[in-house]
Amino acid sequence: MTANTYVQQYAPVPTALDALPQPPVGFTGREDDLAYILGVLKPDRSGEGPAVAVLSGGGGVGKTTLAYAAGHAAQRSGWFTGVLLVDLHGYDPQPAQAEEALEALLRSLGVPHEHLPPPGAGRDVLYRSQLNARQEKGQRLLVVADNASAIAQVQPLMPPGHHGMLVTSRQRLTGLGRMRTVNRLQPEDAVALLEAALKNNDPDDPRVGQDPAAAERLVSACDYLPLALQITAALLAQDPGQPLSERADALGGAEGVLDGLDDGERSLRTTFDQSLERLTPQEQDLFRLLALNPGPDISTPAAAILADQSQPATERLLARLAASHLIERTPAARDRWQMHDLLRAYAQKQAAAVMDRGRTPRRRYDQARDRLTHHYIQHAQAANTHLDPTGSPVSARFTDRDQALAWFDAERENLMATAHTTPQAALDLSFALGSYLRWRQRLQDHVVVRALALDACTKLNDTRNRATVWNNLGGALQELRRFDDALHALETAHTLKALRRFDDALHAHQTARNLHQQTGDTNGEASAWNNLGGVLKELRRFDDTLHAVETARDLYQQTGDTNGEASAWNSLGIALKDLRRFDDALHAHQTARDLHQQTGDTNGEAIAWNNLGGALKDLRRFDDALHAHQTAHDLHQQTGNTHGEAIAWNNLGTAYRGLGRFDEAVVAGKQAAAMLAAARDWFRTGEAWGEVATTLTAAGADTAQVREAWEQSAQAYTQAGAGEEADASREHATHTETMEAQLPTDAVRPEEEVALESG
Repeated sequence: MTANTYVQQYAPVPTALDALPQPPVGFTGREDDLAYILGVLKPDRSGEGPAVAVLSGGGGVGKTTLAYAAGHAAQRSGWFTGVLLVDLHGYDPQPAQAEEALEALLRSLGVPHEHLPPPGAGRDVLYRSQLNARQEKGQRLLVVADNASAIAQVQPLMPPGHHGMLVTSRQRLTGLGRMRTVNRLQPEDAVALLEAALKNNDPDDPRVGQDPAAAERLVSACDYLPLALQITAALLAQDPGQPLSERADALGGAEGVLDGLDDGERSLRTTFDQSLERLTPQEQDLFRLLALNPGPDISTPAAAILADQSQPATERLLARLAASHLIERTPAARDRWQMHDLLRAYAQKQAAAVMDRGRTPRRRYDQARDRLTHHYIQHAQAANTHLDPTGSPVSARFTDRDQALAWFDAERENLMATAHTTPQAALDLSFALGSYLRWRQRLQDHVVVRALALDACTKLNDTRNRATVWNNLGGALQELRRFDDALHALETAHTLKALRRFDDALHAHQTARNLHQQTGDTNGEASAWNNLGGVLKELRRFDDTLHAVETARDLYQQTGDTNGEASAWNSLGIALKDLRRFDDALHAHQTARDLHQQTGDTNGEAIAWNNLGGALKDLRRFDDALHAHQTAHDLHQQTGNTHGEAIAWNNLGTAYRGLGRFDEAVVAGKQAAAMLAAARDWFRTGEAWGEVATTLTAAGADTAQVREAWEQSAQAYTQAGAGEEADASREHATHTETMEAQLPTDAVRPEEEVALESG
């Protein structure tokens, strides 16, 4: 194939050096890239190496457009007297060879056809001689080698002396010059490109301005990819009456996003096909297999399981896919890889096409998916052993709790997505993920995975686990407190569609208790009674709460489950406190603490110390309470339980307030609010700001500070969906100036820690 230069091929005319096309309408958002490229191309580069920039990026990302814009900017600065442009067709079925590119460039330089050496007979020497001769005349040329796919295409075209060069490629071509990765546009720049392209066809096109939200949805569906945006603009121009929202819906609908990005002349699918065809069969196979991962990214070990290859071999293949810009390393970790949305859709189509070829390829892909699912479940189960109370056997897959938590953090989205794939995966991961999701306060995820497990029990006709699953779901609902945000996810799971209030958690725990009684599972029944007590407390049925947790305690004693008994004593202390039996509550929390110490459960001990501090405050023993809360804080910090630490900070603040140490109380309260907000526990954030406001009032602080604290409390409650509590905080803020200077130290409910139990 003869390389295109977009110039007259034979005559040595001056226009042969002025053939750089203008960038398309809507070029935007590349200021940093332009500055980098111009820094490479500037004339004064003593000691900085050749003026060569290599722009790499995925197909359709706008490399060629950026090269054109940089070339024009450099010419406007007077840095070059002319531009040579050659298209190397690197991703066509027959890419241009270096000899063909040299022939095109020599003709552009004015070398007559009859003076061209034959291929392999010194064309590169003549090319460099021509450029050296122009340098001696004071000329400086910019060579733009567009669409290269291999170093061998470009190396002979490298200009000598002070001339400059821009190379574009979908590969990372090393060793040629300064490399620059061209990424997708930022959302606001993508919207600007879309609007400019529409107005280029019709200056009065109002659609982006009329519906900016739909414009944002549309550019997101285009993955902020310039080629996809240009195709979309062309399709919209062909149908001036089509609303942007309709186009955005079409890209996300049945026609498929790739089918919707084809305007008859340009096709995103074709662009991706060209990139895929340049890969080796092994690389193509791994690219397709990666589409089987249900989550947003994948680790190198998981990819090796998927590919059924060794980890080093898989990492080499992944690196080559990344060099081709078909995947990329995640910003957070080098051993994790991700695809952009349009490439993921393309990979999924490719995988489906392979599976449609027959039974053998389909079985191979099904086996790969099963291996990956098994990998996620096995590792989740192993990591979960490190979150169980001390004394339980732990898996050697992870060295300690911190490593297990780090693995959970990295894989959470993959695990949640895997839980949606099959009923068995949902059930297995529900048990493996529960402790982690509570630990990290991922409460909506917790409800979803517990609901999926209940649905799985129905589909699998699993009566053995049904009671435990009901119990776990009730605990998750109890922790969430407000269920409107989780409702959509639950409806997606097709289960428990009406769960919104504590009544539903109550029903779940009652069902669990009854099922455990029917099967004779005493330990499970004890857990259900304990969690049932927590819900009854929220419903302010305090006598019933006491009966439930005493029953739980007795059943745990009957089965010899010391950890369970300790948890029940903790719940009993809270119930006695609500009944204002403070001495009995103190004894219960002390018993819980001692039992947790006996079993070596540091997290349970921290919870007991925290609640023990609350009982001591009720008895006005603030010095002892301060010691208890400080101990809870230190133990939570030791185990890495930041949410428990935040609760301890809040309760330290109330203890300081009881001692009249208001400055320390405010500092502790604000620390609690900040940590709880970081954990997105908005309900407790509202409580913490209420405590700060109460402390400021007790200290006689400026009313503006008090009002601000109450307003922060109201905002947090609003984010939690707790309308009644938000209204109460706003009422406090409104009437701050008329409030008494001293409020009771229990003006806001103190924070308790409840260890909900799961199977």
